[in-house]
Amino acid sequence: MEKKKNVIGKHTPENVIFNIINYGVLTLLTLLCLYPMLHVLFASVSDPTTLISHRGLLLKPLGFTLSGYQLVFKDNSLLIGFKNTFLYVGLGTLVNMLITITMFFGGGLIPWFLMMRQIGCYNNMWAMILPTALNTWNMIILRTGFQSFPYDLEEAAVIDGASQARILIDVILPLSKPVLAVIFLYYLVGNWNSWFNAMVLLKDRDRYPLQLLLKEILVMNDSFMTSVGSAGGVSVNSVQGATAYRELVKYCVTVIVTLPILCVYPFLQKYFVKGVFVGSIKG
Repeated sequence: MEKKKNVIGKHTPENVIFNIINYGVLTLLTLLCLYPMLHVLFASVSDPTTLISHRGLLLKPLGFTLSGYQLVFKDNSLLIGFKNTFLYVGLGTLVNMLITITMFFGGGLIPWFLMMRQIGCYNNMWAMILPTALNTWNMIILRTGFQSFPYDLEEAAVIDGASQARILIDVILPLSKPVLAVIFLYYLVGNWNSWFNAMVLLKDRDRYPLQLLLKEILVMNDSFMTSVGSAGGVSVNSVQGATAYRELVKYCVTVIVTLPILCVYPFLQKYFVKGVFVGSIKG
């Protein structure tokens, strides 16, 4: 057996070639995934006039300016959007992690909208929390993760006199950290990126989350540029200036909206793979 293991682990030419190809392909895929984020980041701090005339790959900032970020933060609607989003994401994710009831079939958009209005989930924060309180797939993953633990653990706790609630809190949940972290991440990202419910159920602009504001800025950028005027003494009222700064603002807003959720991933990454495998459906 020892001899066989040594042969398998030996650096043969085939293994070396495989490792080179494997690392090369993975490096290429990593660069392909990373470049769009770098492109947006470089564009957000580039000179707007040079940026609008640039074609092809963007491998570094074209000049350097923060006037785009100044334009973005001159409008209070973005700060209000941050406040609303943190509220919806925080409270919504907490409700997601607690609720275990769902419907397998929906009646369509119009019946859903009418039902939301009847139960009071219209033009308030609950419109962003209750309609998506539970994802069925996430519930199945969590249930499968709970079922993977040996029954002996629960039986030993019962013998020691623990109640069902005590077993859940002191035995099951501490052992379920990986799968709970994965479900938490799924719900967190889903709530952060949510915009459709806000578009349908929210009427007042001061209740809009970040993603709906981002949609408005990207699609209806003219009104946003008019509202913020100029920053740093740079006029954006001319046709050429407005066109250049319109593109710059799009990149800046994208960076601002994406950065907070990207900062969460490193803290949950170590649980991700293990949690998915623990909660996966076994054959």
